[in-house]
Amino acid sequence: MKILVIGAAGMIGQKLLPHLKGNAVVAHDVVAPQVLPGVKAVVSDLSVPGEAEKLLYHRPELIFHLAAIVSGEAEADFDKGYRINLDGTRLLFDAIRRIGDGYRPRVVFTSSIAVFGAPFPPAIGDDFFHTPLTSYGTQKAIGELLLSDYSRRGFFDGIGIRLPTICVRPGKPNRAASGFFSGIIREPLAGQEAILPVEEGVRHWHASPRAAVGFLIHASKINSELLGARRNLSMPGVSVTVGEQIAALRKVAGDKVAALIRHKPDPVIMKIVEGWPRNFDPRRALELGFRADDSFEQIIRIHIEDEHGVRSSP
Repeated sequence: MKILVIGAAGMIGQKLLPHLKGNAVVAHDVVAPQVLPGVKAVVSDLSVPGEAEKLLYHRPELIFHLAAIVSGEAEADFDKGYRINLDGTRLLFDAIRRIGDGYRPRVVFTSSIAVFGAPFPPAIGDDFFHTPLTSYGTQKAIGELLLSDYSRRGFFDGIGIRLPTICVRPGKPNRAASGFFSGIIREPLAGQEAILPVEEGVRHWHASPRAAVGFLIHASKINSELLGARRNLSMPGVSVTVGEQIAALRKVAGDKVAALIRHKPDPVIMKIVEGWPRNFDPRRALELGFRADDSFEQIIRIHIEDEHGVRSSP
C-alpha cells in the first residue's frame, strides 16, 4: 500500500512509522523526519500552495494528516496558527479533490479535544457541541467540518480522531500549553526538576503515545460505513487530576522522584487550561473498537518501558 504521513517528524509520527513497514511510505514534514529503510522523506511546507499536489503525485491510498503547530504556539502566533493548522489542511483536502478520476484515499486526521470548551457536563458524550475557546481548538474544529464535508461529497474517505492530551511525551518540551502534564512526569523520572504551573486539582483527559498510535492504525482500517455522516470521534482515555498524576508517579518511582516537582503558578497557562475538557464518555469510539490505557499509572509504566527500555513491574 502507498501511504503518506504528513507531520512525520512529530513525536506521534515518529512512533507511527515503524508500524507501517512493508508499505511504500512517504514521510513528510517541515523538518526531516528520522525514517526507516524504504521510507522516503520529503521536507516542505504544506501551507505553501502547490506543495500538497507534489505529495499526492503517486496517489497514496492512505494519508495520515498529523501536521499542526501546538496549542500554545497557535495562541501566541495567530497568523501562523491559521496558516499551518487551517490553510495547510484545506490545501491538502482540496488537492485530493482536484485529482478526481476515481481517486478516493482514506484520510486519517488528528483532531483534538480542544474543539470543546467550557462549561462542560460531568463527562463529554458523543453529542456534545463544539465551543472551542482557543485558536488551536477553532482550527481543529474547522478541520473536522471540512473532513466531514469532503467525505460526504465523496472526495475522500475521511475519519477524524480527537486525541486526548498525549502523555507522557518523550523528548524535549514543546510549546503546547499542555506540556506540563508530561513534564511533571518525564523530568522527575530523568532526575530533573519540573515546574507545575497549575493547581493539583486540575483534571484532564490523557492517553499514552502507544495508545495514540493504536488509534491511528485502527482508524486506518475501520469500515467507514460504520461511521455514517459522523466522521469525527473522541478517543478513549484516562481522566485524572494533576494530584492523581503525582500520586501515580510516587507509586511507580518513589517519593524522591515526586519531590522534584515544584509548584510555580502561571496565569496564562491556568487560563487556557480552565477552558479544556476534563472527562469524556467516548462510547461510540469504544463500540467501534478503539482502546486506550487502563490507568495513569499504566501510562507512566509505558513511558518507562518505551523510552528507558525498562519494564516497570506493577
